[in-house]
Amino acid sequence: MLRAILLAALAAFAALGAGCSTGSAADAQTIKAASERWSKAGSVKDSASFVNFYADDATVMLPNEPVIRGMDAIKAVFTPIMQDPNFSLSFTTGKVEVSGILAYTEGAISLRNTGRDGKPVSDTGKFLAVWKKQSDGSWKAIEHIYNSDLPAAGN
Repeated sequence: MLRAILLAALAAFAALGAGCSTGSAADAQTIKAASERWSKAGSVKDSASFVNFYADDATVMLPNEPVIRGMDAIKAVFTPIMQDPNFSLSFTTGKVEVSGILAYTEGAISLRNTGRDGKPVSDTGKFLAVWKKQSDGSWKAIEHIYNSDLPAAGN
């Protein structure tokens, strides 16, 4: 009897796991392509296009900065950053996982800008973005975090 209960429980967990699909390959490709266009917008300093990859209520977490919440704040931060003559940005998406209306991407980032001391600063790091399928079928980033591979200042 115990064996039958355990087998039934295992079958239920297996069925539950099968129902939690990792998402379609088409959605993964769509998100990967969007991430490549997002990087391109950053590399050409197109802040208007760059911020449009975020949902209106997105959250962005940059190193050593307060959390940025919502489209108005995102625009207020990225527009002047991308006007910096030293600014350059590129990122590559190494992984895309999709489950239903949510997905995430992770990858590597390379950034150059002007530091607080007025000198050019180069950085490399990694990012994680959570995407959500919108009512129009598009995918937008709802959570985005980037952090550096370089040692913290003073270390």
